[in-house]
Amino acid sequence: MEWKFEDDIPIYQQIMDIVKQQIAVGGLEAGQKLPSVRELALEAGVNPNTMQKALAELEREGLLYSQRTAGRFVAEQKRIKQGLQEDLMREYMQIFLENMSKLGYSAQEALQLLQKYLEGGVKEK
Repeated sequence: MEWKFEDDIPIYQQIMDIVKQQIAVGGLEAGQKLPSVRELALEAGVNPNTMQKALAELEREGLLYSQRTAGRFVAEQKRIKQGLQEDLMREYMQIFLENMSKLGYSAQEALQLLQKYLEGGVKEK
């Protein structure tokens, strides 16, 4: 997993978002065992307590489950992956539209610019 953190969002929340994204895109498969909290914390460069908090919250949300002495695993419900993809899509679209609005574009204008960009008509500077 790629661990890049921003200053304006709590790290545990960013860890949760990264794990959710990995589940949504298939980087973490249903039934897959996660590394230990300490291993993940070391890999991410965070305090183990922060990693534990994020993983515990993901368990409460039903995305992960624990087996005593065996570790944590990704939940095996297909609906979870589909729901995560939809949630992330909405979140990313909202961020895109908010940023375009800050630049003075309406949602319709943003849509037209996106279409033009996808067709290769908007050039990079």
